[in-house]
Amino acid sequence: MHHRIGFVVGAVSLSLAVVASPALAAPTFGATVPEKAGQNSARVSLRASTPLPQQPPPSRPLLAVAHRGASGYAPENTLAAIDEAHRLGARTVEVDVQLTSDDHLVLMHDTSLDRTTDVAEVFPGRAPYEVADFTLAEIRRLDAGSFFGDEFEGEPVPLLAEALDRLHVLDMNLLLEVKEPELYPGIEHRIAVELARRPHWLVPNTPEESHRLVVQSFDWESVQLSKGLLPSVPHALLGRVPQDRIDEFDWAHMINPNHTTIDAGYVDSVHAAGLEIMPYTINDPEVMARVLDMGVDGFITDLPDVGQRVIDEFLGARDPEAARAHGREPVSH
Repeated sequence: MHHRIGFVVGAVSLSLAVVASPALAAPTFGATVPEKAGQNSARVSLRASTPLPQQPPPSRPLLAVAHRGASGYAPENTLAAIDEAHRLGARTVEVDVQLTSDDHLVLMHDTSLDRTTDVAEVFPGRAPYEVADFTLAEIRRLDAGSFFGDEFEGEPVPLLAEALDRLHVLDMNLLLEVKEPELYPGIEHRIAVELARRPHWLVPNTPEESHRLVVQSFDWESVQLSKGLLPSVPHALLGRVPQDRIDEFDWAHMINPNHTTIDAGYVDSVHAAGLEIMPYTINDPEVMARVLDMGVDGFITDLPDVGQRVIDEFLGARDPEAARAHGREPVSH
């Protein structure tokens, strides 16, 4: 297995105050980030101190990231899916975040509510049922579980705040995807404010552990904006960055592409640039094993238990000592 490259993360000084904000200023690195003009708002001041030099750390654990929670077993992007991921032994969960019409951060993958909720029954005639056209109070009336199974009837669409709190209680990590940020101007600032209310999420894990929080998006400009607001937090580019452009994104920590777009040479190029790589979304054990052979740092899957079993088998077959270092006994064959 390759030796993963560690990232130097400076200590972060954070202050959180509630003040009246007359205008929404465009924040810069280390600037104050207000929530919304004309409202009492939490302001976040994030300053990165001088980074401390570190020796290259041991490899982080290989991860089977639970996609939208354990979405193969529970309704995606719900607290039930997070709970199921925990029950199945996942270390890290991936969820998607969007904004309601009254600027609340909620978990939802599609920009429309109709695939995973009963919005067409509760609000007939409101098509195309865009998340951005509904208030939080309206979205709270929806059933986000029955589409998956009757046993999840009444499961609500959660707030990002609720997901952050649940993950903290469960001692789990998070890949937070910002969905379609061009539809929600200022969403990066709102996410920064929400995280600042929960400073646990801004403190990096040790280099030997999985990342506590990674913010990612297919919109790479949004990712860079978020990185400026949250300098202590690793950020990832979703999608395949052209191989000859990888070095342009030295401010990022990960590139997470579709697994069908990569090979071992691409993985080597990502690592040579000092970045990690976790492709998505893989549910076939043979494909999981194939990308592990390429040298990836993990992968995103709807079936985190299957993914972890494949990782255990991979570690046991390739490096029994690495398997023990990850807290697992080698798998005998």
